[in-house]
Amino acid sequence: MKSAVFFLVILCWLNSFSQETNEASSYYAKIPTAPLDYTPGAMISRMVDGLGFRYYWATEGLTEADLSYKPSVDARTLEQTLGHIYGLSRTILNSAKLVPTDFTKGQLTMSHLEMRFATLENFRQASTLFLTSDDISKHSIVFIRENGNSEFPFWNQINGPIEDAVWHSGQAVLLRRTSGNPIHPKVNVFLGKLND
Repeated sequence: MKSAVFFLVILCWLNSFSQETNEASSYYAKIPTAPLDYTPGAMISRMVDGLGFRYYWATEGLTEADLSYKPSVDARTLEQTLGHIYGLSRTILNSAKLVPTDFTKGQLTMSHLEMRFATLENFRQASTLFLTSDDISKHSIVFIRENGNSEFPFWNQINGPIEDAVWHSGQAVLLRRTSGNPIHPKVNVFLGKLND
């Protein structure tokens, strides 16, 4: 009897964990509800949400053929481009957390789906933190590198990692279209949802 109860508890726990993972991994399938107030933090949060929505649909349903596709010998593969976006998402989140981005530690090795989930989660967390920030200027970007540290004002976050990630998400859309797997035809970036 005890083993049956134990098995039932484990089964319920796994089911609840699975539901949380599914909900978190589909968080940007539509853009979250806009904040009510137009504060600096809310504006940046919304920029990150727009990025998360674009990235979600740029990466939804990718195949191995898509991931290995590159338009020329000297170009990045789509998978390498997504790795770069993941790195940008770390920088965005670290700025939101007020911690440096440490390049001396190297990136983790992850599957495509793990990296996709981690990138989306980084965007979600950063958006939440920026939304509650009362002073965006304190969210500078700090890099730790082997040859020394550097710090940049928040302005560089906008024209740097955030816009660079939007840029590369657009590249992902183009690369997957070229490899024969275009994004969902009902994606509407203006409304932040799928068209009916």
